[in-house]
Amino acid sequence: MPAVHHKLLLEDALQDSPQTRSLLSVFEEDAGNLTEYTNQLLQAMQRVFGAQSEMGLATEQLSQQLLDYEKKLNSLHSELANQMADSMVFPLIQFREKDLTEISTLKEIFGIATDEHEAAMVKYSRLPKKKENEKLKTDMVKEVAYTRRKQHQASLQYYCALNALQYRKRVAMLEPMLGYTQAQISFFKKGLELVSKKMESFLSSVSNMTQNIQMQLDAEAEAMRMSQKELLSVEDTVYMPDKETETVHRTLIQKAGYLNIRNKTGLVTTAWDRLFFFTQGGNLMCQPRGAVAGGMVLDLDNSSVMAVECEDRRYCFQITSPSGKTSMILQAESKKEYEEWICTVNNISRQIYLTDNPEAVAIRLNQTAIQAVTPITSFEKRQEGSPNPDRAKPGGVQPAGSDSQKTGTAPEPEDLIAPGTPIQFDIMLPASEFQDQNRAGGRRTNPFGETDECTAESDDSLLQQVFAVRFLGSMAVRCGNNQEVIYEAMRQVLAARAIHNIFRTTEAHLMVTSSSLRLIDPQTQVTRISFQLEEVCQFAAHQENGRLMGFVVEGRDWSDGNEEGEPSFSAFVFESNTEGEKICYTINLAKEITEAKKDPEALAELMKNMPLTNDGKFLLLEPETGDSNSGEGQEDLESEA
Repeated sequence: MPAVHHKLLLEDALQDSPQTRSLLSVFEEDAGNLTEYTNQLLQAMQRVFGAQSEMGLATEQLSQQLLDYEKKLNSLHSELANQMADSMVFPLIQFREKDLTEISTLKEIFGIATDEHEAAMVKYSRLPKKKENEKLKTDMVKEVAYTRRKQHQASLQYYCALNALQYRKRVAMLEPMLGYTQAQISFFKKGLELVSKKMESFLSSVSNMTQNIQMQLDAEAEAMRMSQKELLSVEDTVYMPDKETETVHRTLIQKAGYLNIRNKTGLVTTAWDRLFFFTQGGNLMCQPRGAVAGGMVLDLDNSSVMAVECEDRRYCFQITSPSGKTSMILQAESKKEYEEWICTVNNISRQIYLTDNPEAVAIRLNQTAIQAVTPITSFEKRQEGSPNPDRAKPGGVQPAGSDSQKTGTAPEPEDLIAPGTPIQFDIMLPASEFQDQNRAGGRRTNPFGETDECTAESDDSLLQQVFAVRFLGSMAVRCGNNQEVIYEAMRQVLAARAIHNIFRTTEAHLMVTSSSLRLIDPQTQVTRISFQLEEVCQFAAHQENGRLMGFVVEGRDWSDGNEEGEPSFSAFVFESNTEGEKICYTINLAKEITEAKKDPEALAELMKNMPLTNDGKFLLLEPETGDSNSGEGQEDLESEA
């Protein structure tokens, strides 16, 4: 039988990874082949023993006819048959009944323990988060720890038995052959002088080799026993799925472990599967249990990851491809795994693994990875005195009309947005408006705001900047003088999308000019909605997720019959491909230009202090790596719709 030169590592029994399972399957296949070979060999040896016994009986019958043979030939064959029974057949029967049967029994115990652990993990993953029962949680944690310890003990015993079998099988195969050979030699020694000293030396070396293998087996068994004792001497907290004392490593660029993945089984039904995930370069890989190798699930380069609330489950997060067309929701088994997976995916999405010193780069971006752990449906409000308080004010410039309340308590959500306010997730352009914009000889609306009127052209000529955005939602709000209303609108819009499983977003181009904000359809170049700049009373980027930004627009409500109309406010929330602070910076600059137009000297001073492009427009931002889709090395970030 070919020997398996590897051995099962007892330290890998607790993690129970697909790699360990794959190696275990090799040992199990070897044990199965050994069992089949042993049975066939035993049948052949029993046949030889039966033939020798029959030979003894036939010789005895012959000796009765030939009296001279009675004491010689009959005794030789009987002794040969007895030696075959003792040294050839009996050791093989003992090996089959003892060692191979033990392997089969331990395999069944290991399978039962694995099934019990899987059942406990399924019940533990279903623990509710909103209505958390401490007693139920404690019982489930103890049950998971008990089944995990039971599986660990069963796997250690099973691994030890399989490792020992690699040594024992060689002895079990050699002993019958050695016994058979010795019986035959003894038989021929007594009959003829056919055995030479060379054969005796060979048999002696085989016997010594068998003794050495037995000694190696004893030493390996003792080492495995000590290792098993040491591994089982740990505290029960090792087996608990959610340990609060563990340190979270936020600079990882590789990660592996079991996660629950959410799969849709129908229009409204879902199922969660527990699979082994690992990262390889810039790819997220998945390896089902029993598979030899893993397959790629998602390309993580330039992807986005964020914590989400899903089906009242804890530790859920979502990974979305750069195009937004592919996304998956995963669940970790502990808070440590949850945060490490989010940080790792965030690090890989920035292509840190391609740098010369990826760990150093990951440490520098550690703060960004920490920010991604904040769930998008429960944004925390930044308190006074927190680091980087001006993050929502790009470039440290205070936007017009956005004076935050630095004193007093933070307003309640009900004071900002009325409970039950409907949310609009898309901007639908009426057919009549589409026809009006394209009526004149099929002329489409110019995305840069160029019209036949020279006044409008001159007003927008100082500033024209286009950003690729995705519209997330809009809703009516109660006030427009506080940035907190934008953060609360972001929270409610994203929470509603998560609850109703609305993942599709509308792609659009947001044009910021010195007089207006326009949302343009990138396919038809039709202006879907536009606002005068003086109507925008508040704008800000989110404090944690830099890609989110929003603004509040002030309008008039004449439903009460008032001639002047009551002021009304609406919040619009967007996700941009670049930092939301850049959009806020551009809007703030547009407002400064609007104010400066009232005073020619102030406008001249503003143009003097701001860099300009070759055609006399304001140079807004320096290009950043990865923010531009063009590879021509543009000097500014002026975009074309």
